[in-house]
Amino acid sequence: MLQQTQVDRVVPKYHDFLRSFPTLADLAAAPVGAVIRAWVGLGYNRRAVNLQRTAQAAVDRFGGKLPDEPAALESLPGIGRYTAAAIACFAFEQRVPVVDTNIRRVLGRIAGQPTLTEREAWSLAASMLPPEAWPWNQALMDIGATICTARAPRCLLCPAIALCATRGEGRAIAERRVPYQAARFEGSRRWYRGRAVDALRALAPGESLPLAALGAAIKPDFSAKDADWIAALAEGLAADGLARVEEGRVSLP
Repeated sequence: MLQQTQVDRVVPKYHDFLRSFPTLADLAAAPVGAVIRAWVGLGYNRRAVNLQRTAQAAVDRFGGKLPDEPAALESLPGIGRYTAAAIACFAFEQRVPVVDTNIRRVLGRIAGQPTLTEREAWSLAASMLPPEAWPWNQALMDIGATICTARAPRCLLCPAIALCATRGEGRAIAERRVPYQAARFEGSRRWYRGRAVDALRALAPGESLPLAALGAAIKPDFSAKDADWIAALAEGLAADGLARVEEGRVSLP
């Protein structure tokens, strides 16, 4: 849930989700549509499907529990290197490096290598890992989020200032930054996909919409010329496990 989603949005949804699916077995056995409905408000809806598929894999392959090793975790749907390492470290207290955006920035500045590649960041994190990895990785995350920030690092407050190769360069780092311009989200394919899933969530279980009705629900100027577009959008959702398309009608799985 925390992938690309703010903590204050996640916390209440996390508790609601656990009330609906208190165990991995409950989540694995639930209707897919119910899982997608429970995900409302979190965005990136494919994560809901991957989470359920991970629960099913845990039940089928790991005795109903998540594995505690990064390699095994990475074999589960929707779990990449960072998420696998984070689960292994923070849930199971394994001694493994964890590299997110904040940790990569902090370690790169400490080492005097602010433009680390992904491979270099993981290698550096592994080389600096102390015996107690859990508090170390948590501390690096917190320093990156609150002190060694991307735009305006507050070097004089940093507990690592004595070790840092770029210490005191906070103002220069801020001035060197190229202004970031986010790509337009409204009107993008991902935006329409999200609106389509929301429209399907609003249906009662078992109900469906004709493709044209779904198109009209998510695009105010929808017309007959958009028939191929809405069909392709629906098929894309179906391929990701987020929808069912049958005889020109669309529903949640």
